[in-house]
Amino acid sequence: MDFLSPTDLQAVWLSARVATVATLIALPLGFLLAWVLVFSRLRGKALLDGLINLPLVLPPVVIGYLLLLMLGRRGVIGRWLDRLGIELIFTWKAAVIACVVIGLPLMVRSIRLGMEQIDPQLVHAARTLGASRRDALFTVVLPLCAPALVTGGTLTFARSLGEFGATILLAGNIPGLTQTIPLAIYDYSNVPGGESGALALCLVSIVISYLMLMGNEVLLWKMRRSRQG
Repeated sequence: MDFLSPTDLQAVWLSARVATVATLIALPLGFLLAWVLVFSRLRGKALLDGLINLPLVLPPVVIGYLLLLMLGRRGVIGRWLDRLGIELIFTWKAAVIACVVIGLPLMVRSIRLGMEQIDPQLVHAARTLGASRRDALFTVVLPLCAPALVTGGTLTFARSLGEFGATILLAGNIPGLTQTIPLAIYDYSNVPGGESGALALCLVSIVISYLMLMGNEVLLWKMRRSRQG
């Protein structure tokens, strides 16, 4: 990868790191929210559903600015974190937070679609046979919506890999520290003669995204084969 500079390699590594951590955080959170939306009798689920999907329709810059207001030193959460000596703003952790918020709706929607295809009678039968809610969750719901988990994880990773608006506001664009692939491409596009660097990072982004999609298809194919076998 001689066509990438050391700074570019750092951006690639940081993008992969941020996307992976964001996906791992969003996975259990998305599963829990999808479970509440599908199986619980909670009142006001429509309001919760709208709140979860709000980042899909709002500009990422708006999400980033709102997160900055909350997590900044003068924000409600940021003031409390500052007292504890925890720094988030303008760190790679802030990029993770931005990606989790932006990618969570995709995770929830994918898992929710998988859960809605589960026959409620299967869960009811498991409860009738003495299984607790937790047992039914891990023995019935989780295995049956595994393909949805894989798809949701893939979509969240891909969305996190390309996140720009919320990340640049919350984490900044610091080479080697918070600069991800989209931010590095943005820098190259504003520098005379930076076309080759931007193109190289675009190609890397395309390759990573394509491999993720192919990996998703392979995993889904293996799951279908295991169920048929």
